[in-house]
Amino acid sequence: MTVRTAKGDETRRQILAAAADLFHKQGVVATSPDQIIEASGTGKGQFYHYFRNKEGLVHEVLQTYLEAIRNGSGPLNYDITSWDDLERWFRAQLKLQKRYRMTRGCPFGTIGNEVTENDELIRQDLSLIFEVARAKLATFFVKEKASGRLDPDAQEEQLADFCLAMIQGAMLMGKVKRDSQLVERVVHEAMTHLAGKRRD
Repeated sequence: MTVRTAKGDETRRQILAAAADLFHKQGVVATSPDQIIEASGTGKGQFYHYFRNKEGLVHEVLQTYLEAIRNGSGPLNYDITSWDDLERWFRAQLKLQKRYRMTRGCPFGTIGNEVTENDELIRQDLSLIFEVARAKLATFFVKEKASGRLDPDAQEEQLADFCLAMIQGAMLMGKVKRDSQLVERVVHEAMTHLAGKRRD
């Protein structure tokens, strides 16, 4: 890799990181290219060299979230191998929210809340993110059922959907009410429900 290419890659990463933070903080609609340029410490020419428009930038931000879920490089571990891991997965999302004093929800959930019928590329990106997350959660439940530690009548993919829907809804309500205890109660109720499916 040449010095020029390395510098260009770093500039691109700076723009993506600044955009991801602003999208998470205030949403896509309220975030302008100028705000991203200022926050990233880059120039307008650099911004438009790497990203033709804001939709392309949103797509790239979502691709970084997707890759982080796939390879485990993000703040949340989706490679769950035990019930303790599953509870840690729930609580890690609350921890992330607390880091921002309950002023933010899920990073890609925040983007999803703004999707309209004209945002087909973004909708597909988000759908893929949730499918990959769902598959990882479902894999855990499949293994538990195969080992006899899950109710044989349990539907693994439905349990994965339950986990995602519960934490997304809890984080949204926690953000609106600025109440971490609300999220903690939902996590507790979710784990209690899931415990009813266990066969130890």
